[in-house]
Amino acid sequence: MNITNLLKVALTAIMSNKFRSFLSMLGIIIGVAAVIIMMAIGQGSKQSIREDLSKMGTNLLTIRPGGDMRGGVRLDPSAMQTLKMADYESILDEATLVTHVSPEVTSGGQVIYGSKNTNSTMYGESPDYMTIKLWDIKSGDCFTEEDVLKSAKVCVVGTTIVKELFGSEDADCVGKVVRFKSIPFRIVGVLKSKGYNNWGMDQDNVMIAPYTTVMKRLAAQTFFSSIVMSALAEELSDDAIEEVTQILRRNHKLKDDAEDDFTIRSQAEWMETMSSTMDTITLILVVAAAFSLLVAG
Repeated sequence: MNITNLLKVALTAIMSNKFRSFLSMLGIIIGVAAVIIMMAIGQGSKQSIREDLSKMGTNLLTIRPGGDMRGGVRLDPSAMQTLKMADYESILDEATLVTHVSPEVTSGGQVIYGSKNTNSTMYGESPDYMTIKLWDIKSGDCFTEEDVLKSAKVCVVGTTIVKELFGSEDADCVGKVVRFKSIPFRIVGVLKSKGYNNWGMDQDNVMIAPYTTVMKRLAAQTFFSSIVMSALAEELSDDAIEEVTQILRRNHKLKDDAEDDFTIRSQAEWMETMSSTMDTITLILVVAAAFSLLVAG
């Protein structure tokens, strides 16, 4: 039987079962489209997440208190208080592979101006934080090292705060005094908008003040939530982590066989983790779509 006869037989079979043939073709078309769409969604999401992380600096390093989590929790609550002022100062003085270091402490609450109010988070930072996290000032200025030394009640705010309290993102609010947890803060600058990230977080709903102010006047604590810094270059991130690790282990008087009571992560590591996660999700979606194609065929 030649090819011509085979085609005639196939066409006859299709025409004699038009509805069944239509459903089979439709299933195959949908299955192929589903595979292509799932792959595109997975790769697009992966790229979008990488771009979000890159916007925070590819050489970003973050130190958090407590060792690596086991089963999703840290077993010792006191381990959350291991980052102190001495650690920050030692990194500033001794680390040669990092630059622009900032301690972090946060406090959530309500911010009020006149009859307007909204919920936000106050981040206690050093002026270096703007460079580390690639924040630009839209209007006004950032607070200064002198403000840090004086624990000054000043802050810079995101455009969401400006819009909620003053009616418009472009409102002139520099110099105005708002209250956060009943503490008055004078706005010295407004951050350029970053919008929402891929996790649905409004990056502009933020207030940033000197870390000393937040520690003393809001959080009432002597330890940091984290310390962020920039490696001199992305390719030096691993060396910078090792250098800072040795400084902190010495400060914390850890024995050679003791585990770290802190965790340091690079932005590159976060990118790799997220990429791996998205690859797994994409694979699952593609397999599901391919299975539907197989059934349809």
